[in-house]
Amino acid sequence: MFTGIVEHLGEVESLTVTPEGGHLILRGVVFADDLVLGESVAINGCCLTVVESGQGRVRFDLLQETLRLTNLADLGTGKRVNLERAMRADARLSGHFVQGHVDTTGTVLVYEKSGQDHRLTVSLPPEGRRLTVLKGSITVNGMSLTVAELAEDRLTIWITPHTHAVTTLTDTVPGDRVNLEFDMIAKQVERLLALRGL
Repeated sequence: MFTGIVEHLGEVESLTVTPEGGHLILRGVVFADDLVLGESVAINGCCLTVVESGQGRVRFDLLQETLRLTNLADLGTGKRVNLERAMRADARLSGHFVQGHVDTTGTVLVYEKSGQDHRLTVSLPPEGRRLTVLKGSITVNGMSLTVAELAEDRLTIWITPHTHAVTTLTDTVPGDRVNLEFDMIAKQVERLLALRGL
């Protein structure tokens, strides 16, 4: 479980993709020495399991399903990623409940400066339309964000200067694929209603 508050950035050292899955190695991870084998870390909002760590480097195994559902296969050497360790039970929840289970990806349509802020517009795939509400929470590349504008096929989020400065948004351009995780409560409600035939 995560909060969607990005702690640090890491950089891709290598990405290996095979028919069976793959491996991802990150460098420049400031908390690498604090991680233990089997611990969960969100990489661009995708929960991955640590299989090796130390001296600023962390290695993860990638499942075929992970590569299919996320933007991790797009990562190249030197690409920066958003990082968050699993939340602590005794810590403040500054974002929202994030599982690190990416539902799908969207495409950045607009990312532009507007006054002191930035305006981010992302395509909204059909499977997310019933799970997204105006002023509700959504996780985009591991960032807990608030939906400010909502249309049939897209959503817009206003980005504060701080969020822009401390995340991979500084590297973001239109056409980028981003990981989307829809609100956990909305998904549970949708499932319960579907089981009741409503």
